[in-house]
Amino acid sequence: MMPPEVAATFADYPEAIRTELLTLRELILSTASETEGVGAITETLKWGEPAYLTSQTRSGSTIRIAPTNAKSTHDYAMFFICSTNLVNDFRAQFGDTFAYEGERAVLFNVGDEVPVEESRECVRQALTYHLRRD
Repeated sequence: MMPPEVAATFADYPEAIRTELLTLRELILSTASETEGVGAITETLKWGEPAYLTSQTRSGSTIRIAPTNAKSTHDYAMFFICSTNLVNDFRAQFGDTFAYEGERAVLFNVGDEVPVEESRECVRQALTYHLRRD
């Protein structure tokens, strides 16, 4: 069940972006449930944006999903902690399958087809980041 403060944040987003972000949310939660070692996901707000943490197992790195800022040429993003090498790893693995913002985000536009399997792999790698680093 979505925490009320997270639900309120999603409700504030424009409908088209909200729909896309809710699809990413489902992808994150389903990937977490299918990935060994991840455990329960904590859904909360970080910097006022929906965030997904592996608080129980501490297996992974936080993932946030939110609209991009007005300066971006993209509509929304999956954000990762920039001190990790996750986005660089995604860039090396998936090349131009995604658009990227520095070392912190994979970018999307409303209406574009989201590469589901590649996105799922990005989520899997983030949620197991600490398991793979130890």
